[in-house]
Parts: sequence; C-alpha cells; structure tokens
Amino acid sequence: MASAPASFPPFYKGLEILSSERHADWRVRQRDRAPFLAGQHMVPVTVAEFPVVQRFMPIVFSSGQGGIPVGLMGLNEGCNVFVDDEGALRDNNFYVPSYVRRYPYMLVRLNAETDQLSLCFDPTSDAIGPFEEGEPLFENGQPSAAARAILEFNEAFEQSSQQTQAFVRELEEMDLLTDGEVTIQPDNGGQPQVYNGFRMINEDKLKELRGDQHRKMVRSGMLPLVYAHLFSLALMREIFGRQVQLGLTQAPAPASAPAPAVAGA
Repeated sequence: MASAPASFPPFYKGLEILSSERHADWRVRQRDRAPFLAGQHMVPVTVAEFPVVQRFMPIVFSSGQGGIPVGLMGLNEGCNVFVDDEGALRDNNFYVPSYVRRYPYMLVRLNAETDQLSLCFDPTSDAIGPFEEGEPLFENGQPSAAARAILEFNEAFEQSSQQTQAFVRELEEMDLLTDGEVTIQPDNGGQPQVYNGFRMINEDKLKELRGDQHRKMVRSGMLPLVYAHLFSLALMREIFGRQVQLGLTQAPAPASAPAPAVAGA
C-alpha cells in the first residue's frame, strides 16, 4: 500500500502503487457508469476545463483559504442531477470533468523530500484487477500502451492542477474571492432556498482593479476564466429546476463546498 494521506480525496477509498511485479497480469476495463459519482453534488475542475464546464455546471470555489474550483452537479448534499443512483449519465451530452475520468488512478508523492510522483490506484475499484477481459497493464514486464496512456493522462492532469492552484492564488492575492450566497425562489411560490458555503469572485472588486492588475489578468489569460466562472453562475436556477423535476429537493441542507484535494500530491 502507498503511504497515502490520512483522508483520501473524494471518491478514493485507498491507494496502492501500480507495480509491474505485483500487477503483472492485471488488466484495465472500460466501465459505462461510475457508481462512486452517484450522490456527489460537486466535483473538482481545472482551469483548462472552465470554457467547457461553464456550459453545463455552475463553477464556484470551495470555502477557506487555498480552496479549489468545483463544478456543482447539485445544489444540495447528496443531489446529483446528471448521474442516476447507479452512476450512469442521465444525459450523454454532458462533459465529464477530468477529475472523474482519472479515477481510479492518481499520481502520489510518496516521499515529501523529493518531487518524484508514483502512479497509484484505488484497489477497491472494479475497473482494474486480475480480469480475463480488458487491456493488459504490462507486457513482458513493461508498461503496455494502456498503462502509458493512463500515466500520460495523469501527468497532464497534475500539470493542469498546478495551473489551477496558481490561478486561485492570484485571485486570493488580488482579494477577488468572497463568500457566496444564492437565493432561489421556487416557481411554485414556496419558501426561498438559500445556498451558501462557497466562494465566488466579487464583481465589484473586479471592476475596481488597478490598470496594471487588469493588464496582468489579460496577458496571463486569467480574465476569460474569471468570466467563465461568472457566466456559469446563471446555471444555479437550472440545476435547482432539475432537482425539482427529479424529486431531489427533499434534502434540507444547502450544499457546502469543502476543499477536496485536486492534485495527487
């Protein structure tokens, strides 16, 4: 077993190093559903995904210093309007964030004194194991094409995660993030629903940025990401409407956004 953190990132129940010796005959198989995603109301997203994610989900920032961007798949704890109870997509025309697609794998820094990352996996997943079907992970003791593709995807995700963390640090240094709150009045005239526990960009502070700060955001490519976040907030009411349509409004507690780990560090 890998020396993993005391609390695992969302979805992960354990971590084990992928080894050409221990897993020489293991295979990876494609799954058409993700049971681990059922009931999850949010998922981490990277800045590279903002332009696509903002078409499907509201993008907010988890609460607390150093929080991360998350896409809201529901507005209440345990509500997911995009995935059913078995983890199948309700609508195939939906962008699945890379954080979900990388599961059950993760790059993990096993030694805090080095920057070396090891490819690990969640041993409780049914997507990897000593199966008769599926693509082999190793051939003649060497990583197969499937294993190399998994590694490359995780390396790209790690790089994008670091860019995302840098983006959030810039927002915090500019003091642009503020506690968010959204009030939605149901169409049937019922009690207004108030959602909070997340952070969002303060548009008033954005307008008051100094010229040099604004130019920096333009040159660094931050400004389109900021507006993708702000535009996505209009989807809050649509997500609420889907919850009502699916009968998922019984959960009384508004969804808060804790700070799940994005990177494999």
